[in-house]
Amino acid sequence: MYFIVVKFPVKPEYAEQWPEIVRAYTEATEAEPGNKWFEWSRSLKDPNEYVLVEAFEDDGAGPHVQSEHFAQMRQDFPQYLTATPKIVSRQVEGDGWDEMGELQVG
Repeated sequence: MYFIVVKFPVKPEYAEQWPEIVRAYTEATEAEPGNKWFEWSRSLKDPNEYVLVEAFEDDGAGPHVQSEHFAQMRQDFPQYLTATPKIVSRQVEGDGWDEMGELQVG
């Protein structure tokens, strides 16, 4: 699967609105056949930074970046950001989340 983490540095005046700004893009991506998950979190260190954790089946990332909503995102998002987002994108073994071996509950 393709595992991707992207950090979005959002302009302070849009930080509270960010979840609504990305709603349509998020919903369209979640509806893609190859999408496994697409989850936003807000950084605890920087309240103006949002972190996107996403995963696609092996062939799912290609169709994602060719989608209409991806093209629209590339056009719309820069106005809300202070810099180019940073990304880690890797093909990894596995098909989803595993339990953490170093910490077990119950």
